[in-house]
Amino acid sequence: MRDNRVVNVGPEPFTFDDVIQVARHGAPVRLTDDAVAAMAAARQRVDELAESPTPAYGISTGFGALATRHIDPALRAQLQRSLVRSHAAGSGPEVETEVVRALMLLRLHTLATGHTGIRPVTAKTLAALISAGITPVVHEYGSLGCSGDLAPLAHVALTLMGEGVVRDSSGAQLPAAEALKQARIDPVELVAKEGLALINGTDGMLGMLILAIDDLTRLVRTADVSAAMSVEALLGTDRVFAPELQALRPHPGQALSAANMTKILHNSGIMASHRDPEACTRVQDAYSLRCAPQVAGAARDTIAHAATVAGWELASAVDNPAVLADGRVESNGNFHGAPIAYVLDFLAVVAADLASMSERRTDRFLDVARNHGLPAFLAHDPGVDSGHMIAQYTQAAIVSELKRLAVPASVDSIPSSAMQEDHVSMGWSAARKLRRSVDGLTRVLAVEVLTAARALDLRAPLEPAPATAAVLGALRETVPAPGPDRFLAPEIDSAVRLVADGGVVAAAESATGPLA
Repeated sequence: MRDNRVVNVGPEPFTFDDVIQVARHGAPVRLTDDAVAAMAAARQRVDELAESPTPAYGISTGFGALATRHIDPALRAQLQRSLVRSHAAGSGPEVETEVVRALMLLRLHTLATGHTGIRPVTAKTLAALISAGITPVVHEYGSLGCSGDLAPLAHVALTLMGEGVVRDSSGAQLPAAEALKQARIDPVELVAKEGLALINGTDGMLGMLILAIDDLTRLVRTADVSAAMSVEALLGTDRVFAPELQALRPHPGQALSAANMTKILHNSGIMASHRDPEACTRVQDAYSLRCAPQVAGAARDTIAHAATVAGWELASAVDNPAVLADGRVESNGNFHGAPIAYVLDFLAVVAADLASMSERRTDRFLDVARNHGLPAFLAHDPGVDSGHMIAQYTQAAIVSELKRLAVPASVDSIPSSAMQEDHVSMGWSAARKLRRSVDGLTRVLAVEVLTAARALDLRAPLEPAPATAAVLGALRETVPAPGPDRFLAPEIDSAVRLVADGGVVAAAESATGPLA
């Protein structure tokens, strides 16, 4: 979906929404006058250094382990072309368009700060690519997360030169030169320092972090909804979510999740049916029900920490060397991806644990020893029908995969560039596996919603809460009510779409108002 809003790109930090609008909704961009002025001023200083007989790293020298060679002025344009062509060395599956657009936008922002020495015309060309919906083909493998995301960014820089392969706004793949010609965008001949300025950044891993935070913020609310549906349908209690109990352990996320669950379960006829101590003799619920706010709350707090790190990165200008406000051009280590890599890995732990708890709640529905009067496997005719038996297998397979994906990438390091780059962050790898983790969590929560909804139907004539009834109604628009076994995969896919597009949360909020 293309957005009509134009995102202004200047020296000021982006908001998360700016990135989401460009990456996911195709919003065009515009460089501000302040950005053009900042770039022009920095470029003047780079040109002075380029003309000086004293070698300046990245301007009149080689790169990485080859930084000791002074490059003759006649060869510097070739140096830039060679840098980009040699670094565009990605391999493997194609990276998603939204990730590449986020990467392009974030690199453009660093250029717009005036700390890279890029020419305004080069930055304007990158802005034109984004606005035209031209997306360079970037591959899964090639970045060690230091110096930044070199190979992915080099594929973008290659497109600016009119080389490589891209996808146009319709998604068709074609040569970059042809796409630029169709869009009436002139390719750029890079000059001193520009190749390095275009590829030396953490933009890919940061873009994926911001996209993951957007997804996980929605999914942690979905987890509150699915957990509440399970508590209700399993005849659990909501008394454990009372604010005075949560206040005894004042983690902010825990309080928010507990408050959400209380709102979702408000006015539940099913809950009311067993509030009388004589009607319910259970002392307490299993951890997967009782401790849902503690786990989802910890997830919220971890997401909040990751958002803080992402906010700092959005206020950063990552390049090496950097052009300072006083005109100095200094080498630095700001391109190292460790700060982003750590939180990307932390979020993969969050996704795995939320999914693990969701799967345990789903499993309780299927066992007659624990589901409090529901049929085995929620089957229409147990023995003849299998109900949701294998839906839980699907969850279990995904949860097992999520546990493997939770192993941190950031503790690994493979030295490169003849030991010049002897400690790398692996932040790109952390980001790539987090995207798979987010997808897996989406699917696990969808199966829980599907199963809890079936159980709520089977509790009839008892009435669910207005909020859970609204979720049930939204699901029933595409998934029929309980009955004999049907082809289950399409029903799971319908639930996945309802989770992924925010439909589960929106349905609950139609009864509760906004959830935290």
